[in-house]
Amino acid sequence: MNRLRQVPTEALKTQAWANGAGITTEIACGPGDAWRWRLSIAEITQACEFSSFPATRRQFVALDAPVRLRFAPERELSLLRLQTILFDGAEAPYISLPEGATRAFNLMLRDDAQGELIARPLTGAMWLPARASWRWFVHVLSGHAGIQVNDEHAEFVAGANVWIDAQPGERLRVEGGGELLLVHLAT
Repeated sequence: MNRLRQVPTEALKTQAWANGAGITTEIACGPGDAWRWRLSIAEITQACEFSSFPATRRQFVALDAPVRLRFAPERELSLLRLQTILFDGAEAPYISLPEGATRAFNLMLRDDAQGELIARPLTGAMWLPARASWRWFVHVLSGHAGIQVNDEHAEFVAGANVWIDAQPGERLRVEGGGELLLVHLAT
């Protein structure tokens, strides 16, 4: 059984923001068009206000440079590159770019969807837990990663988006060098 599935580049959907301040590439969402979870990468080219996503929980990480998010009323957070923040999608923070344009990875969850976004360096090997009704998604931000589930193994380079469908009791190992975004998602 194929436990590792790379998302083909032609399956990615890119669209401009309504305010013209960036573009978003949707990597995956589900189930169906009325999604409960969504994975995307935004290219943010200028300071602007985010779109509001009511009834949505957002997890956000800046990929290339630090950012500042200003929430009403007068709450401001400075985030380093690869620092993750969780916030209510109904809040539409204003983002400023103190060191210039950046990309940002977003995990958005609705209703009772559960998930966690983790940004981390990959140096050597690590093991990931396999849980019933949960799956892993890996975005190789930089470098390379070898992913193995039991005897199935594949190598991936920067820019790869990979679903890992491991079952409880299966061994799930990631090794290599670079930086990863990991999403642990209940399905």
